[in-house]
Amino acid sequence: QVQLVESGGGLVQAGGSLRLSCAASGRSFSSYTMGWFRQAPGKAREFAAAISWSGGLTSYADAVKGRFTISRDNAKNTMYLQMNSLKPEDTAAYYCAARGATGWGPYVRKDEYDYWGQGTQVTVSS
Repeated sequence: QVQLVESGGGLVQAGGSLRLSCAASGRSFSSYTMGWFRQAPGKAREFAAAISWSGGLTSYADAVKGRFTISRDNAKNTMYLQMNSLKPEDTAAYYCAARGATGWGPYVRKDEYDYWGQGTQVTVSS
């Protein structure tokens, strides 16, 4: 079992940056594939980025590639999402997720993840 808590969301102007954090408690964080998803109002939750247990492999949705960077610090049980060049269409609730199994897909579907945080809101004004 792992508990996930996101932080770092807020209101930012277009072109600005934010850094989201996902703090994990519980056992074996370093063995989990981790991911970030986002959900805009009235839309389905969508994949944004994923990172392997070691941090050596990453995957990004086309919409965020080149602007967002996913990383993790296993010593701190924390994952990050650095978001640069933010656009109004990035406005959404951002969720971190953990996959309780080894391997690398990468995993881009919601049903491939076992644990979820409660989300942090990111609002980008134009």
